[in-house]
Amino acid sequence: MTTELLTTPGTDAAPGGRIRGLRCRNCARQERLGPSYVCAACFGPLEVDYDYDALDGVLTRERIEARRPGIWRYLELLPAEEQPLRGLAVGSTPLVDATRLGPEIGIERLWLKDDTRNPTLSFKDRAVAIAAARAAEWKLPALACASTGNLAGATAAAAAAIGLPAYVVIPADLEPAKVDHALAYGASVIPVTGTYDDVNRLCLEIADETGWGFVNVNLRPFYAEGSKTLAFEVAEDLGWRLPDVIVAPIASGALYTKLAKGIGELVRLGLVEPKSVRFVGGQAAGCAPVATAYAAGVDEIAPVRVPDTIVRSLAIGSPADGRYALEQARASGGSIEAVSDLDAAEAIRRVAATEGIHPETAGGVTLAAAAQARAAGVIGPDDEVVVLLTGNGLKTPDASSFGLATRRAERGGPGLADPIAPDLDAFLSWLGA
Repeated sequence: MTTELLTTPGTDAAPGGRIRGLRCRNCARQERLGPSYVCAACFGPLEVDYDYDALDGVLTRERIEARRPGIWRYLELLPAEEQPLRGLAVGSTPLVDATRLGPEIGIERLWLKDDTRNPTLSFKDRAVAIAAARAAEWKLPALACASTGNLAGATAAAAAAIGLPAYVVIPADLEPAKVDHALAYGASVIPVTGTYDDVNRLCLEIADETGWGFVNVNLRPFYAEGSKTLAFEVAEDLGWRLPDVIVAPIASGALYTKLAKGIGELVRLGLVEPKSVRFVGGQAAGCAPVATAYAAGVDEIAPVRVPDTIVRSLAIGSPADGRYALEQARASGGSIEAVSDLDAAEAIRRVAATEGIHPETAGGVTLAAAAQARAAGVIGPDDEVVVLLTGNGLKTPDASSFGLATRRAERGGPGLADPIAPDLDAFLSWLGA
């Protein structure tokens, strides 16, 4: 996978005045635009506040389609004044018609949004590109993050592309492949003994002390907006229409909720026809605070203190946007599914064997969540479904074989054979067995 650089601006700049500032999601208090993430009045989360009226008649399908591929083709709906001069070539990943996998899980009209093909092999490149643009504009001294894995590489690569030092703070038990990935881009990687939530709390303090641009702390309102581009691309790839169901993983809940925001913006600007879209979320059963609340029919999300799952990229025990994700699932008629590690690993192998796409553990959770939602009737037999594959399986190589011996003993199938002698008789003996 290349990390192609963008070194020229886009075809045109966004109209001025479309970004009003920041606004609290809880109390609607207005805040100035800057590296801030929490409301001064109620401590609620801040979001970017757009003036959509300023975009009426400005952003059209034709204007978008005339631009070069990538997330910046939707510039007017992103929190940057203009496309940055430097950065990775992010977005415009394929929407794959899964004609072999779909029938296997009972979904005849199944699409896979293959975000394993971004520069650092995950959807996090989208979010980090926005945060990095703001960090450069505000001349912050460094780019940093608290990461469960994919964000580490995305932050390190984005920082390298714009010439900033990168600091990546991670749980000490993170998969080695993800650690090596961040190190390859020249980042300083700081392992912390504890969970991701412990890491995140530490990063809140570091951000205040150093003034670094933490993409998912003081730059979070801008970072989170990058996830909307997945919704924009899905609609455009479907011929400017919306599917019946979107299935996404839930870690902090930001991706899940921003998909709905992106769809709302497309409808508001007349780029797609209004349609009720159901949102299905997936969490690993060993760290499923939102799925547990959904199943219990309660509003309060009890934190998971010690995650117990191979799906480390989703192992956030106290998700910042968990309550909003829960509300979105219920309001849309969707669901939030808890997926076992065994089922996630099997889903990874299944999509790899049927569609030639190798996702990491979060992708396995999402695919298994789609199958569970179909079995439960949340997804109907005629629904058009888009499943997001948010990271590449090369980052979690051990996950592909997790539970494989048990499942092969139960069901049979291909896999790693015992060594054989270098002659045809030995091969034919193996083949016959």
